[in-house]
Amino acid sequence: MARVKGALATRKRRKKTLKLARGYWGAKSKHFKMAKEAVMKSGNYAYIGRKQRKRDFRRLWITRISAGCRVNGVNYSTFMNGLKKAGITLNRKVLSEIAIADPQAFTALVEKAKAAL
Repeated sequence: MARVKGALATRKRRKKTLKLARGYWGAKSKHFKMAKEAVMKSGNYAYIGRKQRKRDFRRLWITRISAGCRVNGVNYSTFMNGLKKAGITLNRKVLSEIAIADPQAFTALVEKAKAAL
């Protein structure tokens, strides 16, 4: 029986890593060892970035809602508390879109929140 050394599998694995490293600067896109390190690090950054994107959007939505609240003479926390007591269950993404696109509707929401307090 012939001895199998796994060169085909090794070449396939290395080509996959080098393909992922395409476009990297210098030897990181050419040498397997450096490419492997760069791909692993970029994978970690991508993983972390997917978590940070969720945080960043939530912060943006809260900032937009807060700005809309201040125009109507109420702060963010009081507004959110009033909405909860009024039984209005809109998420922050939708509230921020309303604050930007339809200020009259947002003013109506602020009035309902004030009335519920």
